[in-house]
Amino acid sequence: MRWHDEERRKDEKLRHPADGQSWKDFGNRHTNFALDTRNVRLGLSSDGFNPYRTMSISHSTWPVVLMAYNLSPWMSMKQEYFMLSLLIPGPKSPGNDIDIYLQPLIEELKELWEVGVETYDASKNETFPMYTALLWTISDFSTYTMLSGWSTKGKLACPCCNHGTCSNYLTYSRKMCYMGHRAFLPEDHPWRANKRSFNGKVEHRQAPPLLSGTEALSQLEYVDNSFGKLKPKKDGPWKKRSIFFDLPYWQYNTSRHNLDVMHIEKHIVDSILGTLLDISGKTKDHTNARYDLQEMGIRKNLHPKKTNGNKKVKLAKACYSMTNAEKLIFCDVLKTAKLPDGSASNISRCVNLLERRISGYKTHDAHFMLHYLLQIPIKGILPDQVAVPLIRLGSFFRQLCQKSITLQEIDQLEEDIITTLCQLERIFPPSFFDIMIHLPIHLANEVRLGGPVQFRWMYPPERYMCTLKSYVRNRSRPEGSIVEAYLVEECLTFCSRYLHSGVQTKLNRQPRNNDEPNNSMMETTDAFSNLFPKRGVPLGAKKGEPFLLDDNSREQVHSYILLNCHKIDDYVRFHTRQREVRRKTQNSGVTLVALTTSFASTKDANPIHGNVSYYGRVNDIIELDYYGNFKVTLFKCDWYEAREDAYGSTYVHFNKKCYQEEPFVLACQVHQCFYVQDAVDKNKHYVMKTVPRDLFSISDQVDIDAEDT
Repeated sequence: MRWHDEERRKDEKLRHPADGQSWKDFGNRHTNFALDTRNVRLGLSSDGFNPYRTMSISHSTWPVVLMAYNLSPWMSMKQEYFMLSLLIPGPKSPGNDIDIYLQPLIEELKELWEVGVETYDASKNETFPMYTALLWTISDFSTYTMLSGWSTKGKLACPCCNHGTCSNYLTYSRKMCYMGHRAFLPEDHPWRANKRSFNGKVEHRQAPPLLSGTEALSQLEYVDNSFGKLKPKKDGPWKKRSIFFDLPYWQYNTSRHNLDVMHIEKHIVDSILGTLLDISGKTKDHTNARYDLQEMGIRKNLHPKKTNGNKKVKLAKACYSMTNAEKLIFCDVLKTAKLPDGSASNISRCVNLLERRISGYKTHDAHFMLHYLLQIPIKGILPDQVAVPLIRLGSFFRQLCQKSITLQEIDQLEEDIITTLCQLERIFPPSFFDIMIHLPIHLANEVRLGGPVQFRWMYPPERYMCTLKSYVRNRSRPEGSIVEAYLVEECLTFCSRYLHSGVQTKLNRQPRNNDEPNNSMMETTDAFSNLFPKRGVPLGAKKGEPFLLDDNSREQVHSYILLNCHKIDDYVRFHTRQREVRRKTQNSGVTLVALTTSFASTKDANPIHGNVSYYGRVNDIIELDYYGNFKVTLFKCDWYEAREDAYGSTYVHFNKKCYQEEPFVLACQVHQCFYVQDAVDKNKHYVMKTVPRDLFSISDQVDIDAEDT
């Protein structure tokens, strides 16, 4: 519980909520609370789920979960450290009445803030008064209204822009659109005066300031907080005074409610795919959207034209429109893409080549497509004026979701997303810009306030709700089943961790199915000599020191094993190319960063020393056994020439190999990557670098939760 203060590296990077401005502001204001680092800082998350695992039964159960941010990054967002504080029964969502259910929890939080609780610290062998504070809530955008009281619908739907939200009602589409992102540009930016490319007006507004908790509380002074079925009509954006304001410190919290990046990404991917592929019911470019353009008097080339005696309407092709052949290429890239194990579901099952549409994908699939996959077909099919802002949008989210980020990177992301959204305003119709397209403009600032995204999005709570759903055994009383099973599991966990004495022996699990490694043992024979050349073979560089398999080390090898699968610390798995031929996943891609001397030419007298990235695929996995003293795992790889395209993406050609005389590398030196085939050139593959979910870079060391799978 003291990790956030004693073990967290305190530098310019944000790796933990303690690095965010909100945490620091809270400590500066409440100095007595911050003096003892064992005092607990919490986050609260809530969402509804159907415990019956079927859409035929309408039921909504709402758990309220607490997570402790004192813990390390690889612990605080794990299910075993969550606290199920409330379980609000169905069958319907509690809506604004959720405050009634939250009353016992708020009373306990007030007591833990004002009085504290006597706690025994086993590490210091002392008893101390422990206090607790709630930093913020985590929820999807619809639940945001229930927890904060701010209405997330209508003309003031953005809680960050609040009363300065720029919105416009579209008469024909019958919906609100949220454009006007030029207000976030510098005052002297030329786009502010560009009427033709935007909404036909000069932009003079400034970016609206955030609404502080004190200002919000003053606005809530006259809001009717009556609960129940009969609710008075409210003219303003506030639907109620949130019960969280009963906490003495809540109005002073810099960040009180978080925007959920998970659902924002999913909605953006839905809008992009629906519009580009012109999916019926999903596209944002339709007849009514074109009439909205005509009413606004902008983009006259896209206005609908009536033909055949005004009986039919003809719509001109937009710059983002694709032919059926191009749609087929677009879908084929996603259909044939192989992803690493555990990164996403089988996206190919969501692609219908015959109908040229993509549907049925989950939130994490959308996350992966936005970060890595969509840019490949987009850059090969669409013109640059459309491809560039869409690629930059995916790049923004990829950098935003880093587990380690600097303030300089956050500032740059904030500038980039403003420009990107303004570029999108020049391309897509106003109906494209619903509230979820607008919200990314605030996400960089939320990272500045609260730290990395991984601590404030809904992925961990959603997985936790899936676990709760699995507890349901009695459908007549689902909440009772969940509570009973939850308590039993908590008791078993406590007993196994804290009451069990003795040494636990880890048993080696034997292969049970085809997914387990099929290894073959080979003694040192002539085959070993054929596998490794006689001379020393460099195995890659680590801090400038090459590892060589020389004649002496060859003689010390007692035996070796040929593997087709290798796991590093249980968090990333590598396969050989032969193993994954018939598999739907791709785990053979590797990238190595080595300190290398580069020459501009043969006559170059001033070589450059620096890190160079190499990209390849694993052909063989060899485990060397040095007479039981130690073992070394080697990868025998094909390496490829790497290039960079005009969009800044790295690609390789599988038919252009290099460094064939140096195929070996230590398994501990490489990181996993995967390759996505180009939409046109089948030999051209783009390199995609990923970071495993449970891998965290803390200081100069790598820390993971070794028990997590």
